[in-house]
Amino acid sequence: MRIALAADNGNWHKARLLAALRAQGVEPVLFSLADVIVATGGGEPLRVPGFSGELPDGVLLRTIAGGTFEATTMRLGVLHALVSAGVTVWNPPTAIERSVDKAATSLLIARAGLPTPETWVVSKREAAAEIVEREARPGAPLVLKPLFGSQGEGLALIETPGDLPDEEAVARVYYLQRYVPRRDGLWRDYRVFVCDGRAIAGMIREGDGWITNVHRGGRPLPWAMPRDAAEMAEAAAAAVGVDYSGVDLVEDGEGGFSILEVNSMPAWSGLQTVCDTDIAGAVVRGFLSAVRGASIPRLVVA
Repeated sequence: MRIALAADNGNWHKARLLAALRAQGVEPVLFSLADVIVATGGGEPLRVPGFSGELPDGVLLRTIAGGTFEATTMRLGVLHALVSAGVTVWNPPTAIERSVDKAATSLLIARAGLPTPETWVVSKREAAAEIVEREARPGAPLVLKPLFGSQGEGLALIETPGDLPDEEAVARVYYLQRYVPRRDGLWRDYRVFVCDGRAIAGMIREGDGWITNVHRGGRPLPWAMPRDAAEMAEAAAAAVGVDYSGVDLVEDGEGGFSILEVNSMPAWSGLQTVCDTDIAGAVVRGFLSAVRGASIPRLVVA
């Protein structure tokens, strides 16, 4: 199999994915989407470094190289072109687009009938102020999140319309979600890692403040994941269409769980410290199985 691995950032994750691929007898080509070239005029127009004019059988994405909006658009276009050519891409570009856009994620989760905190997405400050005036109050805030963002960056609690930033500060999109406090006062939520349709690992994330991301100082703790939490995370991953993902859950205050986010390029260094599952190995086995399945000729019945 001709396998490509895109892992521009994060040596820890790259090393583990490389080791897992090699353990399966696969020597991948490391590449960056930033180095892919489109060149028409003869042969395959998509030129992926390391493949001498051919395309890989599969591309495993850990990260997408950063850049401008135009550069990101081109890199997603490259992924779409790979998929249309029959290359197995984990995660596929459609799933990445859905998950990085929090509004799209919330919409898909709601359409699937899955529980998620009430969410409002608007473009104008006046509309956001009306929502805050109606839905928030001191001690019962809404959470303002950047539409594109991860690892707890850019979050803010909004209690009054005056707390809202200007439109330019939020790129003219206000994503507001009801804050769900815990009855015991702990700063705690949950991360479930879903791979190939199955919840394979989970952890508690506990912080000294309301933002619990491990990147922001949250502590990963072992978690005996309940079956209903696992099934909810699996359903959320299916609704967004991700092959592997980190699904964030919060307790709903009524004995169940509610879905916060679905991440299509999740980190798992913190999770790996509190679970026995070889997460990189699970991702690689699922990915290679998908590549092999895509290469099996289909019987056509006349």
